[in-house]
Amino acid sequence: MPLFAQQPPPAGPPGGQPPAPDDGGNSTTLERLAQKTEPPRLYQVLMLNDDFTPMEFVVMVLQEYFRHDLDTATQIMLKIHHDGRGVCGVFTRDVAATKVEMVLAAARRAGHPLQCIMEAA
Repeated sequence: MPLFAQQPPPAGPPGGQPPAPDDGGNSTTLERLAQKTEPPRLYQVLMLNDDFTPMEFVVMVLQEYFRHDLDTATQIMLKIHHDGRGVCGVFTRDVAATKVEMVLAAARRAGHPLQCIMEAA
């Protein structure tokens, strides 16, 4: 004769949750839709050519603010000089706006009329 009587496990779904009430088949199930996030829009930072800003200053700005090596900075500077504008880099909106402001501030401090803009890539 056993000393302890065993009780049967409670009826219902596994995990110990009580069974769902029967609503006569009139239930609605909501499905969670996967949210799709888009990557942020990119903007290109452009420098515009002028007849007064020295080429060496443009190369220095490209190296300091856009982290280009000397050869790449020289190539971009020549493109700006020959085509009237050149792409310095492609960034998210906030980063591009910050780069534009930094370049314009450096040009003002140095007394150069260098123009820098951003546009959607």
